[in-house]
Amino acid sequence: MADSLSVAVQTPCARPDRRPESRERPKQQPRYHVVLWNDEEHTYEYVVWMLRDLFGHSPEKGFLLAKQIDTQGRAVVLTTTLERAELKRDQIHAFGKDAFVTSCRGSMWATIETAE
Repeated sequence: MADSLSVAVQTPCARPDRRPESRERPKQQPRYHVVLWNDEEHTYEYVVWMLRDLFGHSPEKGFLLAKQIDTQGRAVVLTTTLERAELKRDQIHAFGKDAFVTSCRGSMWATIETAE
């Protein structure tokens, strides 16, 4: 007499009901611009150095932004979330004097505005 092996037959588990996939995208946080303003107390070198140090901009991009600030009075240096924009604005305000200008009284001025 042959041994009979009992084979367990597994039935696939029933899958829990899945929600239909939503086509809605998650809401994105509002975006804000960090705006750097022109003044006569800071050199291009200072602006390029600051933008590289705080934002990681290349020297070329820093120079283009410095030129825009000088000729147009302001430039958007970053667009991001409100929390990060506030941090970057505060870092600009705390960056310190321009070592290239002896009469410099402090850091550059930056503001935040909504990106529309």
